Amino acid sequence: MSERVRAVLRMPSPSLAQCELTHIDRVPIDIERALVQHRAYADLLARLGAAVTILDPLPAYPDSCFVEDAALAFRECFVLTSPGVESRRAEPAMLRGALPGDRPVLAIDRPATIDGGDVLRVGTAVFVGLTSRTNVAGIDALRTAVAPFGYTVTAVPGDAALHLKTAVTAASDACVLINPAWVDRTLFAAFDQIEVDPAEPFAGNCLAIGGSLVMQQAHPRTAGRLAARGFAVASVDVSEFAKAEAGLTCLSLLIPPA
Repeated sequence: MSERVRAVLRMPSPSLAQCELTHIDRVPIDIERALVQHRAYADLLARLGAAVTILDPLPAYPDSCFVEDAALAFRECFVLTSPGVESRRAEPAMLRGALPGDRPVLAIDRPATIDGGDVLRVGTAVFVGLTSRTNVAGIDALRTAVAPFGYTVTAVPGDAALHLKTAVTAASDACVLINPAWVDRTLFAAFDQIEVDPAEPFAGNCLAIGGSLVMQQAHPRTAGRLAARGFAVASVDVSEFAKAEAGLTCLSLLIPPA
């Protein structure tokens, strides 16, 4: 039996409503409802086969439950990121202690900036969004870090969405789910592509785990497109986190076996 994927989560901060926002307007966030949704998300990942670890909240860091932004997990190494906004710069160091000690931990430092939400791995191809949170130096630093392990790194220009993975994610190592209005689809020409339903522009963010694709309940039309292509789809409500400009992937750091 193969080793289980680990999923590291962090409880939402009571200050979640003071999160950073870039492309959407601020609306009230119900923190109690967010906690219920976070628990349901964690339970779903466990049912899909992940070994789930939930870290304590960081009250002074409103965005800290979006753990994917703070670190990158490859089979061969971890890479601590360098978040693109001042309020999040301390988060990678606070996540380091939760990482297993079975592979080296590398780090990207200022003036390079890179958010984990901008980093999409599809097989050995790594795509990195050049956004307001990730700069050229951050992309170059990641390329240097992972090239020895056989990964290629491609910069993806565009700032239509907060992060690259708001617009495109991997449904499998051969297929991406994509919103072509927000990202240049020709950069992903090597992969099969499933377009989001035009009425669901934020549906490009799916989470592949345990042989299933997790989708937000708010995107049933796109979930139907995935199911029609043979994917097993599980849905979860993360509507309070969507108010924080967040998707499914950013709420967990999935750690593949070393």
